[in-house]
Amino acid sequence: MDIFKRISEYQAESERLAWTGSFKEYVELLRQDPSPAMTAHSRVYEMIESYGVEDAGGRKTYKFFEQEIFGLDRAVEKLVEEYFHSAARRLDVRKRILLLMGPVSGGKSTIVTMLKKGLERYSRTQRGAVYAIKGCPMHEDPLHLIPHELRQEIEKELGVRIEGNLCPSCQMRLQTEYSGHIENVMVERVFISEDNRVGIGTFSPSDPKSQDIADLTGSIDFSTITEYGSESDPRAYRFDGELNKANRGLMEFQEMLKCDEKFLWNLLSLTQEGNFKAGRFALISADELIIAHTNESEYKAFISNKKNEALQSRMIVMPIPYNLKVSEEEKIYDKLISQSDMRHIHIAPHALKSAAIFSIMTRLKETKKQGMDIVKKMRMYDGQEVEGFKEADLKEMQNEYAEEGMSGIDPRYVINRISSALIKQDMQCINALDVLRALKEGLDQHPSITKEERERYLNFISIARKEYDGLAKKEIQKAFVYSFEESARTLFENYLDNIEAYCNWAKIKDPLTGEELDPDERLMRSIEEQIGVSENAKKAFREEILIRISSYSRKGRKFDFTSHERLREAVEKKLFTDLKDIVKITTSTKTPDESQLKRINEVSKRLIDEHSYCPVCANELLRYVGSLLNR
Repeated sequence: MDIFKRISEYQAESERLAWTGSFKEYVELLRQDPSPAMTAHSRVYEMIESYGVEDAGGRKTYKFFEQEIFGLDRAVEKLVEEYFHSAARRLDVRKRILLLMGPVSGGKSTIVTMLKKGLERYSRTQRGAVYAIKGCPMHEDPLHLIPHELRQEIEKELGVRIEGNLCPSCQMRLQTEYSGHIENVMVERVFISEDNRVGIGTFSPSDPKSQDIADLTGSIDFSTITEYGSESDPRAYRFDGELNKANRGLMEFQEMLKCDEKFLWNLLSLTQEGNFKAGRFALISADELIIAHTNESEYKAFISNKKNEALQSRMIVMPIPYNLKVSEEEKIYDKLISQSDMRHIHIAPHALKSAAIFSIMTRLKETKKQGMDIVKKMRMYDGQEVEGFKEADLKEMQNEYAEEGMSGIDPRYVINRISSALIKQDMQCINALDVLRALKEGLDQHPSITKEERERYLNFISIARKEYDGLAKKEIQKAFVYSFEESARTLFENYLDNIEAYCNWAKIKDPLTGEELDPDERLMRSIEEQIGVSENAKKAFREEILIRISSYSRKGRKFDFTSHERLREAVEKKLFTDLKDIVKITTSTKTPDESQLKRINEVSKRLIDEHSYCPVCANELLRYVGSLLNR
């Protein structure tokens, strides 16, 4: 890759996108495409939609958030539909501050950062183009040049809506530079940029004694007072506050509820009326989405104070809880580790999953549903089937606690502990046991958990260890069964023959003697019990398999070993049970003979080639499962 050629291409693209013309030319441009006249809220919503939306089981998923936000589909859907979509349609919610409220390290800041970066990219597209009065410090909407008396008929002519007034700077320039001829006012295309302070503002609270309101609304330029003679002259004012610069885009209010009250007063008229007070000027119009974030304890303290009622009524609060899906939590850890310089250390399969299992359990509430424990609940939340429970039970549990996911172990703690495991001595690879050990050791140093919580969390680590034991056995089971794949297929076909005879009240013919026999109940139950099919449920399970076979047959497809995941798992477990003694001897013997050594090498190679193990963790897994089987 030629780096400087690539940079040159990027600069050439920016020059190609640049546009400068008169207001008259801009109006002609709007006749062809009115999209540049959209509001800031519309621009954010259109940007999110431009990445694509999928409908999954009546629930919308937004691809814009997929690369960075994991497991928060419900929260994101609510955020986009109830706030961004409504605000884009000019409903009253656009006159509200969007407050993201949730636990630490839950993804609030990531969502805001994504919106800012997304707006920057979107402003470089044709649909997301932003045009402003050239030289305006607030990147003013050129349509503000049109007198109020004429706006209604011009709106109909152009198919746009015009809201807001010229800023003091543009009002003066219109008279002094253009002699009131609005058609000659120069307009340019601007690109939203946080670095260049165009369309994005960020306000972070600091010491109220030293922080000035000018950080938000701009300030008087005292060096020019003698030149212009008055503080009310726009030329003697710096329109460089965060609210000024965020016009046409997005204003991020970091830790808003930690701010001094005087900084929040400006938001009252900005949210409701779309303007704010600065210096000795009339109210200044601003079209911007105000987004803030805070944690739950600060929010509760804020709403308990009656003095904050006016501001509270101007907020839309969106809870952003922790992710509650194990598979999505893994992606969070994987993303954070991939951003580090520790990528050269191999992380064994299921290491991050074990940490995720522990994390998710700390965030879940005990359910009142009979027969449902926290492990089953965790599996159902992750999209797994649990015997005896249906989709309706899952939805009922999800609606059981409004605050579920608002507490528990945060991803930062887990990553800190994984980091401590990663940097120990000269490790080439870390496995699930290393990670769980690091999590356990870190609980003693965790500053905010009580003694009772610590005991509960230690119990969750034990459960996570048991879950990993099951996964480890299953991994070895699959690798060993592969060597006996023909046996697995034969057992599978034998089972199908028996259930077909059972459901049809028929006999089975012995292939050797030709003798007619009753279906082998003992064989069928030995397989079904592997996946927890009860005596009462066996008939329904067998009939369901036959219906599946019939469906495949109608479609001209063959029902084979891979067609039914649960049945395949049952056959593999049954075969593994029968082979357990062989596995025990093979994995635990210190001096394997030639056939055992061959088997170990075959299993190890399969773990490495097909299951992402390295030689180190493959051997460790073999030894560990051997020790489990010999207990």
